Amino acid sequence: MHVPDGFINAPTSAVTGVVAAGAIAVSLRGARRELDERTAPLAGLVAAFIFAVQMLNFPVAAGTSGHLLGGALAAILVGPFTGVLCVSVVLLMQGILFADGGLTALGVNITNMAVVTTVVAYAVFRGLLKVLPRTPRSVTAASFVAALLSVPAAALAFTLMYAVGGTTDVAIGKVATAMVGVHVLIGIGEATITALTVGAVIAVRPDLVYGARGLQRKLRLRVNGELVDVPAAEGARTAPVAARTSRRTLWATGLVTSFVLAGFVSFYASSSPDGLEKVAADKGIDKKAEEHAVSDSPLADYGVKDVTDARLSGGLAGVIGVGVTVVAGSTVFWAVRRRRSTDASPTTVENV
Repeated sequence: MHVPDGFINAPTSAVTGVVAAGAIAVSLRGARRELDERTAPLAGLVAAFIFAVQMLNFPVAAGTSGHLLGGALAAILVGPFTGVLCVSVVLLMQGILFADGGLTALGVNITNMAVVTTVVAYAVFRGLLKVLPRTPRSVTAASFVAALLSVPAAALAFTLMYAVGGTTDVAIGKVATAMVGVHVLIGIGEATITALTVGAVIAVRPDLVYGARGLQRKLRLRVNGELVDVPAAEGARTAPVAARTSRRTLWATGLVTSFVLAGFVSFYASSSPDGLEKVAADKGIDKKAEEHAVSDSPLADYGVKDVTDARLSGGLAGVIGVGVTVVAGSTVFWAVRRRRSTDASPTTVENV
């Protein structure tokens, strides 16, 4: 879904740039309410994890692959405003360091991959939780559906942008059918990764999952040697789901996992073009694609310049990408968290 330079004309790219900048500004303010001393470090880790998993292209159809977009995952784990920032940080790192996604198309990519996916996914997620019981299983199931729908939504958003500012004369109906069709398949992969990740975090630290806040479990009583749920009539007796590991352990485990995925597992990812690349080639919307402005970057195309061994080059690039992303993301979220503390200080003093 990374749109290169030349797919969308300059006026449309400029408009989406304004939209993206506005969304980031709103998200910076909204993230102050979502982040606290417990979740701010997790947000930087989420950005690094999304970067790592985006390197793992998986096959979805003959000659086509897909990869995680990450909007749903970020929104559910750390909140919708923080989620927009997480994916935006990833896109900035990819565009500037790895020549992945055009620089003039950065507004298009942030709007599609960060804003649309996050807004759609979180709206679906919250809607489902209103009708489902507040249990870990329900949160995981809702995250699956939300992630699944967010991917074709982003594909449709790109199609609409192309209808307005596409640089080639192509029947937009054919583009829409191809884009939505292949991205529904990619959405299944997105949904699986999102649900597994959300489920894993809920299993050990449900208190850190934004979408699971307020999650309760029924108290159980031992009757005649067996555990049974407290009857619904006594349902007021509920307790928060307990944490099973420390924040430090979770953070370290997530970071190591990200390094392993990007530095080793990524070598075995599918080499087939992703959904957008395949549709662009088949439908001819890539005729005016331009070379990336930083195509001579030492890390362009997820390889380290002058390192001849493909496995070592890709692995090093992945490790560097995860490291840079976790530092950049953590810096942003630490600053947002600090700003929240600063803003709250006068109120605290007044009340005292």
